[in-house]
Amino acid sequence: MPDSARASTCHDLATDGTVTDGRAADAPAGPPYADCVHCGEPTEYPAARPGALLCPVCEWQEAQRSACSG
Repeated sequence: MPDSARASTCHDLATDGTVTDGRAADAPAGPPYADCVHCGEPTEYPAARPGALLCPVCEWQEAQRSACSG
């Protein structure tokens, strides 16, 4: 089985064939991460970033709610 077929659905396959962890490119390398304003889980964003930050799960759920609001 080729390496690209083994990549998990929650990971991204980089152009050079390596698997990345799926975090945003501008995500910090380590803590402290900001807490999600809905559930309190850590986000992908640094604590110093302004605004109401959501964890990946809450971001996805918010996108689903707004996409179906028509």
